Amino acid sequence: MNGMNGQSQRASGLITTMLLGVAVAGSLTLSGRSSFAHPNTAQSSAKSSPAGSPAAPFSHSLPEMDGRHLRATIVEVNYAPGEKDEPHSHPCPVIGYVAKGAIRFQIKGGVETVYGAGESFYEPPNGVHQVSGNASDKEPATLIAYFTCDHETNLTVPPVN
Repeated sequence: MNGMNGQSQRASGLITTMLLGVAVAGSLTLSGRSSFAHPNTAQSSAKSSPAGSPAAPFSHSLPEMDGRHLRATIVEVNYAPGEKDEPHSHPCPVIGYVAKGAIRFQIKGGVETVYGAGESFYEPPNGVHQVSGNASDKEPATLIAYFTCDHETNLTVPPVN
């Protein structure tokens, strides 16, 4: 072992897989911040979830995009216990991966869901992200957000009506 715990290895493996995939498609930006609410922030099925059961593979179709201008951005979002974001939108499709803890999530018109460590979800472009935050009042949570954009934009904007 290299000293990383299972969750860190899963997150590291996911990030490595995403980096390899997007290196062929376009340019890559890595950034870190503490919350999606800041408006100016320019898997293998063999792995196990924290409970020991196999992690489900994740795949989701993306909307039609201009392939000449693709940019992938990976953002690590750290939530303190009980922390949540105000409603907001993302102009680009987002795939979220819960690296630690549990994240409460809801897109306007959808069902509020709690995703635990090792689980992933899809957020369509311009959906109003009504609920986004730590599902626990006692433990921190970490979300890895993978944005795929085909135009220059802030990654997080006020809610789209």
